Amino acid sequence: MSRLQIADFVRPALIAPLLLLVYAYVLVVSYDNPLALVTIGARYAPSFLDAYAYSAEGYDGQSVYYIARFGWEAIPYLDVPAYRLQRILLPVLGAAQARLMGGTESLHYALLIVNLLALSGGTLALERLLEHFDTSRWLALGYGLSVGVFGAARLTTTETLAYGLVIAALLSAAYHRVGWAAALLGLAGLAKETTLIFVAAYGLWWAGQRDAVRLGMTLALGGGPFALWQIVLYGQVGAFGVGSGGEQATSFELIPLMGVLRILAEGSLSIFLALLPILFIFVLLPTLWALSQVWRDVRTEWASQHRDYPRTERSGISVWTCFLGLNALVMLFVPFSTYREILGILRFIVGLQVALIAYAAFKKQRRVLIYSTLWALTSLFVILSDAASAP
Repeated sequence: MSRLQIADFVRPALIAPLLLLVYAYVLVVSYDNPLALVTIGARYAPSFLDAYAYSAEGYDGQSVYYIARFGWEAIPYLDVPAYRLQRILLPVLGAAQARLMGGTESLHYALLIVNLLALSGGTLALERLLEHFDTSRWLALGYGLSVGVFGAARLTTTETLAYGLVIAALLSAAYHRVGWAAALLGLAGLAKETTLIFVAAYGLWWAGQRDAVRLGMTLALGGGPFALWQIVLYGQVGAFGVGSGGEQATSFELIPLMGVLRILAEGSLSIFLALLPILFIFVLLPTLWALSQVWRDVRTEWASQHRDYPRTERSGISVWTCFLGLNALVMLFVPFSTYREILGILRFIVGLQVALIAYAAFKKQRRVLIYSTLWALTSLFVILSDAASAP
């Protein structure tokens, strides 16, 4: 194989899943517990799984595992059943993969396989999107190794699948395949409800373009599956799944960034000071930068329409501005219960991360794209969490 062929083969979409596979193997061997991959908590586990508990409370991956294994009968093992059951796509795909592998005994590995494929596919789609905007595919590595997707795949949570589908949708949007983009966003909504921000942003763009047909297509294909599933959930569980989180979750804030300030008000100065550098580098700075870019695009658009100001292809409001703006705006009102938990907020911000990378690539802002690779460092937090829970 020539050097050129090797260089084309070795890419972020290969490196990220290979590293995840190695890490998962080390984790299973170190814990001597393959169900460590799904972070079972003794509090919620059925009695026959007590011996496989990862920790007392466990983590969100246990809900995915229980739904995939027990279906509707998983309800007694879920902290907030409707909220957990609305993220149905990963459990369904994991259960289907487990059937192919011989049954529920291999379910934890089946879920890992689904997430490995989602990690590789999502990173590859981001590579393609970067290349579409004449940018290096290697800048996708920050996404592929971030805790929000790499760590989520290790923890068997839904972000890896959900945002892999979102990136595939953005790639379709870049090529003006509106139906495919909307349908992929519809699937993403069944993986994690926060991806509906992209549906709203895409709908906002078509509304601004006064294109009723594409707006209707976006809302029907992008939001329809989620709405229908909510009706099913209400019929089965007696509640809709939409909410701010699982047990002990607080509501979305009404005052911008109050979720951050409440860490100081309801916690302590030492905790606030310890979390602030992490939040500033990986959450607050990208959010504030995004909002400033959106404001600049709005001003440029206004000037071009009212002052005969020359407008270039990449100036003013674009669909990428809409994706970036809505994801950044939501970050201002994220609940305190999400901000206070590092893994929680770094999983939540994946939507902004994806929108920021796409926007910066469209705008040819290489410095911002290089900065985005720092998100790869966040996977250290899942490694530290595993080390802290080690037997």
